Amino acid sequence: MKDFLYQLKNTIKKIAPSFLLDWYHFSLVFLAALAYGFPSKKLKVIGVTGTSGKSTVLEMTSNILEKAGCKVASLSSIRFRLAGKEEPNNLRMTLPGRFFVQKFLRKAVNCGCEYAVLEITSEGIKQYRHFFIDFKAVALTNLSPEHIEAHGSFEKYKEAKGKLFQAAKNIHIINIDDENAEYFLKFPSKQKFYYGLNNNLKIGKYPAELGISRPEARKLEIDCKLKIENCKFIKATDVNTSSSGINFKVENTAFYLHLLGGFNIYNALTAISIARSQGISLETCRLGLERFRGVSGRMEKVIDASFKAFVDYAITPNALEKAYQTLIGNYKTDTNSLICVLGSCGGGRDKWKRPVLGEIASRYCDRIILTNEDPYDEDPNEILSMIKEGVFKTDFNKNNFYEIIDRRQAIKKGLELAGLNDIFIITGKGCEPSMCLAGGRQITWDDRLAVREEFASL
Repeated sequence: MKDFLYQLKNTIKKIAPSFLLDWYHFSLVFLAALAYGFPSKKLKVIGVTGTSGKSTVLEMTSNILEKAGCKVASLSSIRFRLAGKEEPNNLRMTLPGRFFVQKFLRKAVNCGCEYAVLEITSEGIKQYRHFFIDFKAVALTNLSPEHIEAHGSFEKYKEAKGKLFQAAKNIHIINIDDENAEYFLKFPSKQKFYYGLNNNLKIGKYPAELGISRPEARKLEIDCKLKIENCKFIKATDVNTSSSGINFKVENTAFYLHLLGGFNIYNALTAISIARSQGISLETCRLGLERFRGVSGRMEKVIDASFKAFVDYAITPNALEKAYQTLIGNYKTDTNSLICVLGSCGGGRDKWKRPVLGEIASRYCDRIILTNEDPYDEDPNEILSMIKEGVFKTDFNKNNFYEIIDRRQAIKKGLELAGLNDIFIITGKGCEPSMCLAGGRQITWDDRLAVREEFASL
């Protein structure tokens, strides 16, 4: 019966006219908000969107808000939290269904929460799940190609993200270093916060201070429909990254993160910008981030013995490359190796990125093990063959390449290959609690647990 309903649902999605699906999604979200009394009106809701970093930004922001003495609810791909109480997100959905979200916001109100921080996905936006939520602020982490087949193109994916900024008109928080930032600047809001490391944009009263001509400054004012003095710029300076953590400054406040990877500076800047938009001091931001120890399954070190083993979500080419760069920058020498276990999540979608992931792995890794991830209804062997095409676009040594469909056996092989001071990374699932197979079936799975169990048995 479960398989029948799964197939029926997929068939309806394929044959139903788009206007009918739009009407269905809109009606559901309205009914959900109505049923729970439009709870977001009694909360300060923060929406975080982007391709990568959403979960980390959400957790960082929640830490800062709690340090400021606020009661916080948060909803992410990893967990649901209500005023300090939490449970794992086992739904395999970053932004769950409309009734779930509105019920969650109602619970947040009933628990006395002041803030609710939500991860907002492009698919959720496409299905109007952000409607009837009064956002106090929305933030963009970054944008790179993802969900292309679901949206039809990168431009349509970008446009889906833009609809959040179009709907939420209070405070916009934008990564000014992202190459797609200009697109998001055009949406009007009462106030804008820009953040970055490399951009020299200075937000001030006069066009000269912006570093652009007076006509260009005027155009920016018109496009944003706001005065330039309503923009704030949060910039990180004196940046230093190492295997022990990250140091940087914002204005005269020194920050320290117990995290790996320069990309986490941007995640921190997003959270700081959100906090500053709510009138929270940089000192409180510093204290909130100082106690933050990272997000489960995001560059998480699971073995630290004669070699190091990490688990990271990294499902996009951009995220995968940054993960490899981080490990090489912090741990690689002339005498050790980087070993990876790699798949491609989401069978039946985003096929374009499979050879791209393989090509990236071939450029950074000394040994590659291809394995199963979340094939859904697609043949896992077909998925691996497409990744393999990318691996051998370069002159990668075939003697250092392995195909092992069974994910546990692939992890075991990686552990067996790891020698003194080597670096081993398993990407694609992070802390996800299950693996999605054909017919809507799921099996219990945890990369981190599998690594620890196989390491203990060596």
